Amino acid sequence: MDDQTAVGAVRGPDGCDDTASAETLNPQAAAGTRIDIVSDAICPWCYIGKRQMERALLTLAGEGLAFSIHWNPFQLNPDMAKEGVDRAQYRAWKFGSADKAAALDARIVEAAAAVGLEFHPERIRRTPNTIDAHRLVWFAGQKGVQDATMEAVFKAYFIEAQDIGQHAVLAECAAAAGIDRDEVSTFLAGDLADKEMRAADQAAREAGVSGVPSFFLDGYGLFSGAMPAESMVNAFRQGNKVLRERAAG
Repeated sequence: MDDQTAVGAVRGPDGCDDTASAETLNPQAAAGTRIDIVSDAICPWCYIGKRQMERALLTLAGEGLAFSIHWNPFQLNPDMAKEGVDRAQYRAWKFGSADKAAALDARIVEAAAAVGLEFHPERIRRTPNTIDAHRLVWFAGQKGVQDATMEAVFKAYFIEAQDIGQHAVLAECAAAAGIDRDEVSTFLAGDLADKEMRAADQAAREAGVSGVPSFFLDGYGLFSGAMPAESMVNAFRQGNKVLRERAAG
């Protein structure tokens, strides 16, 4: 861990949660238990990485190790138009050709299937602006259902091929996670947390994040990418050990 960069900024605006009181009461027991993931809702490797992480955490739970999960914003396309763009045209431009984009999709579909996810990129019509999706995930964090909401947003985009730039779609995702649909619709219609999400995105970039998913433990960078669950187990276990020893010292 000593060769990693401490990145407190990835904790973002959801820092006021029940983990803070645990850290205050018993810093050593809480050390090395907060996982922050910097991600984007349209990053397929972030969804695949989520599944790998879940497998890793099940293994670690069997060893008596428990972690809290926190999702943080990153925009793969920060200059995307608010209404999004045609996905096929955009990806052909971004990757050089439609064939290259299709080859990348095929690789992603195969990787997703390996962790039990059935992606349908051929059905996705638009690449959305994701700032409202990030706002929703932040809002869900205030309700204690952030991870479930992130799961619903990923599912809506990659499996159901819905446009997650649309407020109605995001409201359905929130409802699936147990949040009142009308309350979410009212929230999305305003601009609460818009500036904060953009600032958190920028803070992650300034902290050295250039690709997602990126995983942090207590603000220390561990790794980037959808690593196999076994590799994640080793990284989280070792990071937890080092941080607990550091807290004890």
